[in-house]
Amino acid sequence: MTIDIEPLKKQLGRKIEDEDVVTQAPLKAMIATFDRPDKVPEHGEPIAPGWHLCFLHSHARPTQLGRDGAAFAGGVLPEIPMPRRMYAGSTFTFDGDIRVGDKLRREIEFTDIQLREGSTGRLIVTTQTRRIFTPRGLALTEAASTVFREDPKPGEKSGVPVRDAAPADAPWRRTMNPGPVMLFRYSAITFNPHRIHYDRSYCTDVEGYPGLVVHGPFAQQCLFDLLRDSMPGRRIKTFAVRARAPLFDTAPFDVIGRPAADGKGAELWTVTPKGTIAAQATATLQ
Repeated sequence: MTIDIEPLKKQLGRKIEDEDVVTQAPLKAMIATFDRPDKVPEHGEPIAPGWHLCFLHSHARPTQLGRDGAAFAGGVLPEIPMPRRMYAGSTFTFDGDIRVGDKLRREIEFTDIQLREGSTGRLIVTTQTRRIFTPRGLALTEAASTVFREDPKPGEKSGVPVRDAAPADAPWRRTMNPGPVMLFRYSAITFNPHRIHYDRSYCTDVEGYPGLVVHGPFAQQCLFDLLRDSMPGRRIKTFAVRARAPLFDTAPFDVIGRPAADGKGAELWTVTPKGTIAAQATATLQ
C-alpha cells in the first residue's frame, strides 16, 4: 500500500485548546497505584512531575474511538492511515509549578509528521506540542511523539526488538511489577481507552503482543519517580524520554539511573527482562 503523508503535512500547525482544574482525587489515585510514600498535596501546593497527566484528558465520544479503543477523531492529529499506535517518547520543559486548585489551560499543536522505515516495516511518527498554562503563566511544555504502525502479518508476533544492553553499574535501581490491575488503574486515572493496556485477547490476537503493554507514560512516571527519589530537593528543568522497545505485564522490569558527571543532570533507563534498554531518559536539574 502506498502511503502519502503530504496531505497530512498540510494540517501542521493546527491547534486546539482545553481546560481543567487540579484536584486532589486523581493525585490520591496516582499515589495508591504506584504505592508511593508521597503525601497528597494540599490546596496551593505543587504536584509531582508527571502527575499533570491526571488532568486535561481526551474526552472522545464512543463514535470517535478506533478499533484499538484510542481516539482517531476529536484531537489535533489528522486521521492517520495506519491502524496501530504506540508511545514513542516525550520532551518536557518545566517553567513553573502546577498546584492543587490551579485552573489549567492547555494548547495542543500538531507540530511534526514523518514517514519512516523501521525494523518492523513502515512507520508514521507524529508530534504534538502541548503547552500547559496556570494562572501564573506557562508551566509545562511537552513535545509528545506517537508511532503509527501497520498490522502484523498473519501469524507474526510483535515482540521486543533486540536493543543495546542497559548499563550494569547504575547506582539507582528499583523493580516494577506491572500487573494487569496496576495497568488498569493507570488507564482509569488517565482516562486512556487504548485496548493494548487492558484487553489481553485484543493484545495477543489482533496486535500480536505477548501480553498487556505497559503504557509509555506509566514507564515515564517510573523514571520521574526514580529521579526525584534519588536526587531529593532538586527541581527538574528538562526531561527527555525516548522509547526503544515495549514492556509487558508478563514480567517485572527494572528502572535504573545515575547522576550526570557534572552533577547538573541525570541519565535514566527502563530495562526489559532480558537486560536491554526499553527507554532512555536524560534530565537537567536546578
